Amino acid sequence: MSSPKPTEINFHKVSRVLELAFNDGSRFQLPAEYLRVYSPSAEVQGHGPGQEVLQIGKEDVNITHLEPVGHYAIKLMFDDNHDTGLYSWDYLYQLGAHYDKKWQTYLERLEAAGYTRKENKLES
Repeated sequence: MSSPKPTEINFHKVSRVLELAFNDGSRFQLPAEYLRVYSPSAEVQGHGPGQEVLQIGKEDVNITHLEPVGHYAIKLMFDDNHDTGLYSWDYLYQLGAHYDKKWQTYLERLEAAGYTRKENKLES
């Protein structure tokens, strides 16, 4: 079976959520902060396992622009000037499918680093 492909991509600027629907019926709502801290860029992921760079202070980040890249990905530009890394359909699907676990891992890494994440305005 081929990888799921998006049938809808909607970015909600006010709530800072990228909403995706895939051809297998899956739907995901991915916050901009989550997409930013799990950017597929080498700046965030490093150049190999264990080289990931924890992103701190991204609670209020937003996406300023998104553009398609061929028939396989989108490029997201964030208001903190981060604009590297291509979000392939497979990667976005994995981010959606494993959201709860990946978000919890991010929160645990922040805590271990001694960072207290501030609640952003949209979470209150």
